[in-house]
Amino acid sequence: MDLLKNLFKGDKAIWIIFLFLCLVSVIEVFSAASTLTYKSGDHWEPITQHSLILMVGACIVVLVHNIPYKFFRVFPFFLLPISAVLLAFVTITGLVTGDRINGAARWMTFFGIQFQPSELAKMAVIIVTAFILSKFQEENGTNRKAFRWIMWITGVVFILIAPENGSTAVLLFGVVFLMMIIGRVPWQQLTKLAAAVLLMLGLFIGVVMAIPAEKLREVPMMHRVETWQNRIKGFFADSEAVPAAKYDIDKNAQVAHANIAIASSHIVGKMPGNSIQRDFLSQAFSDFIFAIIIEELGLVGGAFVAILYIWLLMRTGKIARKCDRSFPAFLVMGIALLLVSQALLNMMVAVGLFPVTGQPLPLISKGGTSTLINCAYIGMILSVSRYVNEMEARRKEEEERQKQQVQEAAIAALQTAAMNLAEQTKTDKDAQPNQ
Repeated sequence: MDLLKNLFKGDKAIWIIFLFLCLVSVIEVFSAASTLTYKSGDHWEPITQHSLILMVGACIVVLVHNIPYKFFRVFPFFLLPISAVLLAFVTITGLVTGDRINGAARWMTFFGIQFQPSELAKMAVIIVTAFILSKFQEENGTNRKAFRWIMWITGVVFILIAPENGSTAVLLFGVVFLMMIIGRVPWQQLTKLAAAVLLMLGLFIGVVMAIPAEKLREVPMMHRVETWQNRIKGFFADSEAVPAAKYDIDKNAQVAHANIAIASSHIVGKMPGNSIQRDFLSQAFSDFIFAIIIEELGLVGGAFVAILYIWLLMRTGKIARKCDRSFPAFLVMGIALLLVSQALLNMMVAVGLFPVTGQPLPLISKGGTSTLINCAYIGMILSVSRYVNEMEARRKEEEERQKQQVQEAAIAALQTAAMNLAEQTKTDKDAQPNQ
């Protein structure tokens, strides 16, 4: 028992959430990876590989949560330049060689290991934003200089990520914006930024939808324009009422089969392993795994997964409130916002409330880099919670020590008073015969 306590430190609720998410991941990835099983010819290979990644991820959680949170401030100094170089390398390689996966150059292979540099960049930006906000905190809010530093760093990373992975870039920018709100950045700066972003986003979408893809494809870094157009058009087309007889299921197969999976689930679902739409969804184990969860576990299972993420955000907020320093509080809130926002985006795509983005469901979808980085995020939250627990334990010990000192002082005072009273009584008795 003592070994388990020493091994699994930090907030117990975060550990429970992490273990439940891993359990759901193992069950649903095993069920949803039928297309991978068909390609490989090995029934166990997809889930064996995923389980191995989760076990490595669990080791990362244990390792990272034993690192004092102060050391996390050092991470951006090497993560930012490394991720920037790798992002530039991946983008240039994709332009020169045309070597892309699913139309995007997001991955690179290093010693046989495939990973996404954008995941490292996201971690670096979240940590450096928390660090800048903590350094520029003043009595009435954050110094205006913090906004400029954060925008320069986030802007550079955004430009490097956006051409190949627009949804990740937008998601990261949104989380940084929320962190600045929490960090009390002046509202004038945030309002101007929001207005500028909405204006540029509107102009960009207008240009992309108005100009034919053939012309835009000739512009550098616009090779994915056709994908963007199809996703936007498909989203608004699906939102219109289309008679069943005229609905073209092959036109937007991913969304169509995800809708069928959800519509056929009912309250309890078909139970794990009984999904039908997994055989028609090419990304059933990744981008659309939430639709498979609902199909097999029903609305109850889907609600349970959503509650886990909400619980994670609430629990992290409680940890942040207990921090006596700003950096760990901003850090855990940034991490929680990133994980929960990505989960919300994935769920909205699966149920047809947002255009297809390609964002995996954190700690549940099958993945390599994203799963390991997400495990590192959980380790960071647990590291801060461990610090909070130790701080509270020291505070309680100090209170107990002070209470004990007060009690000892009171007892000593009572003893002194009793001795004085006894001496006075004795003196009075000795004086009576003489009188």
